Amino acid sequence: MTLHEKLSKIQVEFKAAKSKFNSFGKYNFRSAEDILEALKPYNEKYGVYFTVSESAGEMVNIPIIYSRATIHDIDGVQEIQTTAIVGVDLAQKGMQIPQAFGSASSYGKKYALGNLLLIDDTQDADATNTHGKETKTTVEEQKWLNVNTPEFTKAIEYLKGGGNLEAIEKKYKLAKKVKDELLKVK
Repeated sequence: MTLHEKLSKIQVEFKAAKSKFNSFGKYNFRSAEDILEALKPYNEKYGVYFTVSESAGEMVNIPIIYSRATIHDIDGVQEIQTTAIVGVDLAQKGMQIPQAFGSASSYGKKYALGNLLLIDDTQDADATNTHGKETKTTVEEQKWLNVNTPEFTKAIEYLKGGGNLEAIEKKYKLAKKVKDELLKVK
């Protein structure tokens, strides 16, 4: 069986659990580690192994991480490789530079593996999460965010972790008093 045939079979059979939970967005997601762990049984079954490598670069004055996911035939002769390119946001509020690179690295690995294995991102909440950029919820459908509720506490934690008020406003209606309390966190 060729490496292309082996990869095709793995792509059809492969499933990776979403073992991580985003408490603010209330969704489960899979990490690069989840994907790599789920791949291990295929190494022996198909006589292959997987590697992920990274390199750094710059594009338009933005640090970039290039993540490469590769499947190798056990004989070492054939390999198939995919790449994901991720920018590093050094201005991310609440993150030190190593955290920004680590976050970009994790995303890069995850998406390089996803490209190689044809993981359908459309079913992954991490892919459908708008990260505060847009929402399908209309203003009429939004709940009010109230002080002294678990949701308010999570919103405070989110802001302390570098989140932005706009994302909260996309999810909840905010009374002036609540918004003023949230602005004190910034």
